[in-house]
Amino acid sequence: MRDWLSHRVVSSPDDTALIRAEDGEAWTYTDLDRLVSETAGRLVAHGIEADDRLGVLTPPYVGTVGLVHAAMRIGATFVPLGQELTERELAERVERADLDAVVCAEPTEDAALGAVEGCAAESEPPVLSVDDPIAESVTAVHAVEPESIDPPAWETSDYLCILFTSGTTGDPKPVPLTAGNVYSSAVASAFRLGVHHEDRWLVSLSLHHMGGLAPVYRSALYGTTLVLREGFDPGGTADDIDTYDVTGISLVPTMLQRMLDRRGTLSDTLRVVLLGGAPAPNELLERCHDYSVPVFPTYGMTESASQIVTATPRQTRDRLGTVGRPIFGTDVTIVDEEGTPVDPGESGEIVVEGPTVTPGYIDGTDEVGEGGHRTAALDRSAFGPHGLHTGDVGRVDDEGFLYVLNRLDDRIVTGGENIEPGEVVDVFREFPAVEDAAVVGLDDDVWGERVSALLVVEGDQARDSVTSAAGATAAHGDESDDGADAGGSDAGETGDRDDDGEEIESESTDEAGSDENEPGENEPDENEPSEDDVSPPVDEERLVSFARDRLAGFKIPKTVAYVDEFPRTVSGTVDREAVREILRERGHDPRSDADLKTAGFEPAEPTEPGESGGSDELNEATDAVEAAEATEPTEAAEATVSDEPSTAERPSTDQTGSNESGEGEPTDGERGAEETGGDVDAGGATDGTDAGGTPDDTDADETEGGPDGT
Repeated sequence: MRDWLSHRVVSSPDDTALIRAEDGEAWTYTDLDRLVSETAGRLVAHGIEADDRLGVLTPPYVGTVGLVHAAMRIGATFVPLGQELTERELAERVERADLDAVVCAEPTEDAALGAVEGCAAESEPPVLSVDDPIAESVTAVHAVEPESIDPPAWETSDYLCILFTSGTTGDPKPVPLTAGNVYSSAVASAFRLGVHHEDRWLVSLSLHHMGGLAPVYRSALYGTTLVLREGFDPGGTADDIDTYDVTGISLVPTMLQRMLDRRGTLSDTLRVVLLGGAPAPNELLERCHDYSVPVFPTYGMTESASQIVTATPRQTRDRLGTVGRPIFGTDVTIVDEEGTPVDPGESGEIVVEGPTVTPGYIDGTDEVGEGGHRTAALDRSAFGPHGLHTGDVGRVDDEGFLYVLNRLDDRIVTGGENIEPGEVVDVFREFPAVEDAAVVGLDDDVWGERVSALLVVEGDQARDSVTSAAGATAAHGDESDDGADAGGSDAGETGDRDDDGEEIESESTDEAGSDENEPGENEPDENEPSEDDVSPPVDEERLVSFARDRLAGFKIPKTVAYVDEFPRTVSGTVDREAVREILRERGHDPRSDADLKTAGFEPAEPTEPGESGGSDELNEATDAVEAAEATEPTEAAEATVSDEPSTAERPSTDQTGSNESGEGEPTDGERGAEETGGDVDAGGATDGTDAGGTPDDTDADETEGGPDGT
């Protein structure tokens, strides 16, 4: 098979291939094919040939879409690079992908030059620009006349593109996707989402993520129309759906939430909102159901060319939290720590196998295969008997629906007990006034790790908690033992990245809630609220009681803080290290009965059979509690103990390798293991933007009664 556009132009020469959202200019498939032929011919004149790897660092221009198809027409591998990356990060990718050339534009020329100059390779790849170059070392693509091309035939095993995992839990890895991977993904997505001849798919995600790139390939295969935005804007993107009669769009939950907040609902032309990149809050899904927004929650990865499982609107009505069943041809297996499949309903690592899954990660020098074709040495250490180990934790119910909980290396080990953060998150999302939750483990000298939660509260409550104390006359009684701010009085402000379309990056810009005055410093103004005056934005007594009714005591967070929005990575996923930093700086214990340091009592030594009572240390601690509290001291002590793993059952060395004194406890940074999977579409994984896909003809069984869930 030749490049897909050369086949499509024969079948649908006059159909609309591409619309630029900013001004409505349109290109037919004949127009697009002419642009691609000219671009490919000029690249060949610059020395680009089959099997080369073409790095592309350009904004989401129409010309970038042309470069995607031009690389395929030449027989070269397309390697998109992210604009938001630093020169050091770009240099690492240029080197690891072993690029033969880098194409840039005027806005990205400096970054491209810095990247190639920062490579440790003996020879730097040439830099070409689609615009008029500024630097003398950069050559304009249009500086030469195009040469004629005899389009090569593509085999299913040929590398169509190379993308990078997001690197949120390890170094970014080059992921080669073959023509067979992308083609199989397009076919399977068509069976699940459906495809109509008049479909128009709006791309507002960056083209260096699979969520933005997949629709470019799929529209040529389907013969549908691509609507291209050069950047994400909540109101503008929502308006484009209405203006251009858009029927499908790929979004991450944060983007969809902002669009609904800005416009209330979305145009009824939509058939599919493919929602991935992070877990979708139940409140958001219910809002979409109420306003007939056709949301298809999905879970996928860069390594699987986008979708792995996808749920229809009808399926999510009675199964909030599911991301659906596997797409056609894909097998999903849940395995335990030994790699053995578990029973339905049990949690374990998600393992994926099928024709959409990458052959491996590029690792080491290239090899020359049969026929002189260039092939890369592949790292397949993440693969096992059942396929690719994703590094994500999930469960499959009796009906085959997948629920994604969290990353495997997000698992918290406290007192020898394993806790899946996703389970705790699900509970807190059900609590009124809490919009979302992120649960992580913090180092703890007693229990190894302490369950901690950063909560996003409704509306302005996080900010209001700062100012509500101004007129307070009594101190809040549920403060933490170390005097940490109770209630997140310095809720993090966030910012949005607009330079790359889909990138919704928010960073906490606040410092710790309040520092204690050093001896000799001026006393604070008596009219100024102290941190004791700051009230939490939620009723924490009810919050803890709500959690205790639904979770074992040792799963209840011992540290909480409140924010308006989560800090996020450039791909839209929650930045878990930034979450930990916020919790360290201003987290506090929400339990009113928590009177001792860290996560609970100092662990008692297990008693011998027949011995009565506990250790002297525990008795002394209980006496201290009884002396300190005049009301219901026994109940308070029992409640505190009930929130920790049993000391008699807790091993002297937990699974993290720390001993009871906390010696040898790794830091939070050391605890993060190298990722085995990659960029996840939905369900808490790393590449949040791989929610790509343009709908196709619907298989009656696959669509469960139609994309609108009716």
